[in-house]
Amino acid sequence: MALLTAENISYFYQDGDARRYILRDIDYTYEKGKFYTILGESGSGKTTFLSLLGGMDEPKTGTIRYEGEDIRKTGYDKFRRNKVGFVFQNFNLVPFMTAVENLLVAMSITENTIPSEKKEIAYNLLDFVGIDRIKADRTVNRLSGGEQQRVAIARSISTNVDIVLADEPTGNLDEDTENEIVGIFKELAHRFGKCVIVVTHSTEIAQQSDQVAKLKKGVLRVDE
Repeated sequence: MALLTAENISYFYQDGDARRYILRDIDYTYEKGKFYTILGESGSGKTTFLSLLGGMDEPKTGTIRYEGEDIRKTGYDKFRRNKVGFVFQNFNLVPFMTAVENLLVAMSITENTIPSEKKEIAYNLLDFVGIDRIKADRTVNRLSGGEQQRVAIARSISTNVDIVLADEPTGNLDEDTENEIVGIFKELAHRFGKCVIVVTHSTEIAQQSDQVAKLKKGVLRVDE
């Protein structure tokens, strides 16, 4: 069953009478329990597409649907707050807070149902991604890049969402750490039923996903 659907999505900039297309007529469907990658070179439009899927920007034409409903009708703020977890290349954590505090802040703003023992849940999520309690109680600026990205992944699922969107999440990491992070994404999809969508330029990451779509000159094609 479709969880997230892009219908006839286009995005462009108007330059006088001309349009410069970033994305053109994209149709794509995402399901729970799968790990997807969007592969493309720098400037191919993959980050723009991810921002549209996550409700961070609005397509010029077409519709993004979550469980069949237009996310414009849901409201972009509400959609981002309750349906999607984000993971960025530069982590986007609050640096002066501890790892566990970063999760608790995210959990405090969602409207999703979360059990009352939020701090224990946060510790358990951090443990799942490889952050023990000692490191969980450190400010994140005292953690390594790989550790910060693990915290960011834990934060992305702390609000009980179905979708995880990741933009070049291993771009600043070494190869071993990259493989460990990809392993977490695979487990989130296959064991916990999340819909994981990763934008990357890495063919190595793409080869480990369930489905690859390639963006080139704004056109999305599924890699068979």
